[in-house]
Amino acid sequence: MKNKTKKVALVIGGSRGIGRAIALRLARSGFDIWLTYKSNHEAARNVKAEIEKSGSACELIAFDVSSYEETEAALGKRAEDFSPDVMVYNSGISRDNLLMWMTKNEWDTVLSTNLDGFFNVTRTILFSMLKAKKGRIIVISSASGQIGQAGQVNYSASKAGLIGAARALAREVGKKNIFVNVVAPGFIETDMTEGLRKEQVLALIPLNRVGRPEDVASVVDFLCTEEDMYIHGQVIGINGGLAI
Repeated sequence: MKNKTKKVALVIGGSRGIGRAIALRLARSGFDIWLTYKSNHEAARNVKAEIEKSGSACELIAFDVSSYEETEAALGKRAEDFSPDVMVYNSGISRDNLLMWMTKNEWDTVLSTNLDGFFNVTRTILFSMLKAKKGRIIVISSASGQIGQAGQVNYSASKAGLIGAARALAREVGKKNIFVNVVAPGFIETDMTEGLRKEQVLALIPLNRVGRPEDVASVVDFLCTEEDMYIHGQVIGINGGLAI
């Protein structure tokens, strides 16, 4: 990552699914990638190999975003030396259950990864962007954070929290030429949704198809690369019409 002439995109949670698609799309757009993940080393190495085939560099960074200390250790020194041009916060997990049966651990685990992780990462990176007076932050939320979903009170709360946090951050840093926006996917074909019954899902989607990770990646790529940019503090739904 010594080539300072190329732009760098920090993709949080980039080893699988939507994060993988985003990392690959940004690499094709000319970004070198800092790709973070928690523990799936094989998946991360596979993405790194694909990125390098496209002609971009990729640095793998393994840590748990829910830990402030691990996040600071993994990203703090890097951010002191160099500000990434783009940060995509895609880290997220689900532990679905009806609220009446939900355990404290199911609540805490989802909120600490999905929402606390955003604080841990963004606070570590933000000062370098403010110093550089430029940057783009894209937060991956969910349609569940916009309209709610039964059995996902914890997940919906965390994703709604990301929307509020991103909108507030947009008001704080816009004058420093740092763009902050949210992308809210609906039902996307990933490991997280593989257990869903598609016939039930399709009945809710006017486009009559489940989304692909590439559908999300294309919008994120636009928000990261478009030069004539006046989109700031917005939530862009990618859901096939599920939430209108």
